[in-house]
Amino acid sequence: MKQYYLGIEFGSTRVKAVLIDGEHRIVKSGDYTWKSSLENGVWTYHMEDVQTGLRTAIRNLGELPGAVSAMGISGMMHGYLAFDKDWNLLAPFRTWQNTMTGEAAEQLTAEFGFNIPQRWSIAHLYQAVLNGEAHVKNIAHITTLAGYVHYLLTGENVLGVGEASGMFPIDSETLDYDAAMLEKFDALLAKYGFAWTARSVLPKVLMAGQAAGKLTQVGRTFLEGLLPAGIPFCPPEGDAGTGMTATNAVAPRTGNVSAGTSIFAMVVLEKPLSKVYQEIDMVTTPSGKPVAMVHCNNCTSDLNAWVELLAQNAELCGAKVNKGELFTKLFNLSLQGAPDCGGVIPVNYYSGEGVTHFDAGRPMLLRGPESDFSLANLMRANIYSAFATLAIGLDILNEEHVTLDTLLGHGGLFKTPGVAQRYLAAAAHTAVTCTETAGEGGPYGMALLAAYRVEHAEGETLANYLQNRVFAGAASTTLNPDAADEAGFAAFLKEYKKALCAERTAVETM
Repeated sequence: MKQYYLGIEFGSTRVKAVLIDGEHRIVKSGDYTWKSSLENGVWTYHMEDVQTGLRTAIRNLGELPGAVSAMGISGMMHGYLAFDKDWNLLAPFRTWQNTMTGEAAEQLTAEFGFNIPQRWSIAHLYQAVLNGEAHVKNIAHITTLAGYVHYLLTGENVLGVGEASGMFPIDSETLDYDAAMLEKFDALLAKYGFAWTARSVLPKVLMAGQAAGKLTQVGRTFLEGLLPAGIPFCPPEGDAGTGMTATNAVAPRTGNVSAGTSIFAMVVLEKPLSKVYQEIDMVTTPSGKPVAMVHCNNCTSDLNAWVELLAQNAELCGAKVNKGELFTKLFNLSLQGAPDCGGVIPVNYYSGEGVTHFDAGRPMLLRGPESDFSLANLMRANIYSAFATLAIGLDILNEEHVTLDTLLGHGGLFKTPGVAQRYLAAAAHTAVTCTETAGEGGPYGMALLAAYRVEHAEGETLANYLQNRVFAGAASTTLNPDAADEAGFAAFLKEYKKALCAERTAVETM
């Protein structure tokens, strides 16, 4: 019987389902468009939209060619979902976009001697404690969006280790939450008299390839019968882990860049960094290998807004606009822009940005009277801007002498061949590779993890499985940095850093 594997990812702008066959080729995909909303100062999604998005994405796959042999759920990492003992939601979902946990993140980083970013689940939990929020005393479970959906479908409260590493620090030796840091956290909580401990409210940690339950009858009902009960599940993972899987970047000296609403680079380390950096997250691969993560909250939102404006302009003039084709045309046009973008400097901060220490953002465009304000330069500058903050974080890894054999790009920004890939090579000062599935990113990676769950031989690592069974002979393109592009991006980045002074003023005054 032919094998099929289903990966579902709750991204920031789309819920997407990808079905692959036994040769790991994408055969069907379906999606549901959604977006977060700012409500009472909190970036959130409504739980009813989670159910609608899941059902719609699966339904939009159309008729399946065969039975699903295994599946898995992925989602945007971090954030805060808190439940009581009966799994009633105690507070609105707080996404990774929120930057209201500065006090908690700072205290935990100092206490642990380990960087705890604001978006991490444990920072959200501790901030709720510090704020004296009434719901905290009733907490029985905290998890991520992927973990919650997995629980709804399987009844299992578990997380893949990569996803778990964005909730609480992981010990890569024990492949579990760091025991010493759990004790330190519980010591901080002792004076509050809660009935729960950190260990008791966190999900169980699983490795890639381990059994993580099956679709229950309750889960089947949740899906309105779209899939039969009994389908095995792999551990739920975050978009970082699925991105690493989708690009064959889970072995040491490999790295990947995922570029969508947010952008992040994942670099699998050979040795620990020399010190703690606020700009660098320490997480893991889906197999528990240590990873340096440069995570930036802002990537394509401002770029997308400019393309939407240009589409409206075209429609005003009577043109019929296909958005996908417009993106392709504008991306290709950007190649005609000046290497330094002619003095056009967009700052793409819709929300706060941890790498550059912003708690909020204001998208803005700066240019001087002598700037070359052309459409090509505007588009090139917006794509550069999507990489700018990431480049600031990657400079730290360069200073740490972290060696990369390969850097792989994936996500929507790389759909137009050879454009964003070329600019990333200039920004990162290294060769960048994209595969044919670069634009699929996370849900494809999740489908591969589902396949690994049932296909891997005893002792076969995820790295070996991907290298030998999935990506051997896979079509890909590699672009080396162009000297003119590198010099141009460096000049742009210098001005971008200066523009952050104006950005800070805008945040403070608008």
